[in-house]
Amino acid sequence: MFSGETAASNAAVGLSEASENALSIPRWLYVATGGAAIGASALLAGFITDRRLLNRIHTYGSTLSSWHPLYHWGRHFGAAIGILLATIIIVRGLTGPQIPTVNAAIIIVFAGFRAGITIVIYAFGNVWTVLNPARSITTAIPTIPRSIQIPYPSRFGRWPALCGLFGLIWIETTTGITARPTLLALVIFGYLLVSIIGAMIFQEAWFRNIDPVSVFFRFYSRAAPLKWTNGQLRVSIPAMTLVGNSRVDPTVTNETQHVSSETIADGGANQVDTAETTTHSQSQSEYTDSAASSSSECLRESPPLIEDRSDVAVAIMLVWELTFSGFVTTTQGGAIIRTIVAGGIPPVITYLSLFIGGFITFYAAFVLAGRIASNRLLTTWSADDLTVAFAPSLIAIAVGYHLAHYVGFFLSLSPSLFDAVVSPFAPPSNPIILTLPAWISAFNIVFVLVGHLIAIWVAHSTAYQLFPSRLQAIRSQYPFIFVMMGYTIVSLWLISLPTATPPFVG
Repeated sequence: MFSGETAASNAAVGLSEASENALSIPRWLYVATGGAAIGASALLAGFITDRRLLNRIHTYGSTLSSWHPLYHWGRHFGAAIGILLATIIIVRGLTGPQIPTVNAAIIIVFAGFRAGITIVIYAFGNVWTVLNPARSITTAIPTIPRSIQIPYPSRFGRWPALCGLFGLIWIETTTGITARPTLLALVIFGYLLVSIIGAMIFQEAWFRNIDPVSVFFRFYSRAAPLKWTNGQLRVSIPAMTLVGNSRVDPTVTNETQHVSSETIADGGANQVDTAETTTHSQSQSEYTDSAASSSSECLRESPPLIEDRSDVAVAIMLVWELTFSGFVTTTQGGAIIRTIVAGGIPPVITYLSLFIGGFITFYAAFVLAGRIASNRLLTTWSADDLTVAFAPSLIAIAVGYHLAHYVGFFLSLSPSLFDAVVSPFAPPSNPIILTLPAWISAFNIVFVLVGHLIAIWVAHSTAYQLFPSRLQAIRSQYPFIFVMMGYTIVSLWLISLPTATPPFVG
């Protein structure tokens, strides 16, 4: 990787030319549609001020009971499937044909998990807690002596998971792993080994704070309309559970302390987090709507998604990594990279600088929005509180980005994925890769814009939870809306560009 040549390959480009479609609709229509949607999002923040309507929308839902024996055996079946898929990936990666469109390991990991399972998770809930082979194996292993177990330092937050995400994304985009089954199998085996050892030492804290894949799927799952808890299924409006899904609890007054961590069920596995109490000095006595109380009770079933700056960074990473992979797989992005390399900067340093620099820019912009909002308002909420409170809205943007990047890729490789799962040890001599119609590319714009609009709605509802004053609620959103508009404009620009193989692919 440090030999002077580096591979920067998005999974979609590394596996299937069928997914490389340039924008096939008139540019004026594209610009007009994007401008109208972004403008509508600004209007939304200023004109919808009925608190009862906002509360009714984001608290709407119902709880359904399931047959516990079926739920119990379903979890065992899912665990077996996860272990079987991990075995197939490792074995076929090492022994199968070293052709990416034929090897079952490549197809299952990138088409099945990177694209398919992620879509399933933000559509139907966090199935990864059941499929995760590392969790299944450590559950079956006898508990190690307490002298070997290490309590996880809470001050580290989820920074270790962020570092792990950084490493995995860097491996995906700079090692050509999407076309090297043996390397993929070794990476998966190493990840499983480290995860099993880590889970034995840190117990459940490993999956909640350190394991990048578990944290990645957990964040995406909070946008799902379905939530599974101890055999019960709660149905809500998609992404509305993101409203108020942070440690900043506006329903708590000076006289009441909120214990944010209770006995919870993460995918049905009971666990207890370290209890911590927080108080807020700004009274929200005017906010006593029954729907708000119902929402608060629902959120307290599990720890909030965004608890500190490390969670904000993870949410921004979900947005940035898709933006980065979109950039390096466009003709204009490739031209910029070639220009930088021509100036004497090694390719690996160029990609690393773009990756880190872009993430820092995205993160700094969102943190700055929190400071501006706090300074402009007469409020006791700190800049850090506002940054944490509005961060869940970023998950809706990430979901829109992911759909735009991977729906076409998943559809084009769905026949190959089916063959890889059904007959992994007998790959077809002529794998089927669907060529999608050009109009499919128009949906990429729709996904990005819908994700943006939902994110604005989440931020709008969150603001009305935080502030009793309508003027404060409206003004608090503007810095964050401006930053989210910037994210969306960049993404819309990228998906309007023709795609190409990234330069310096080794």
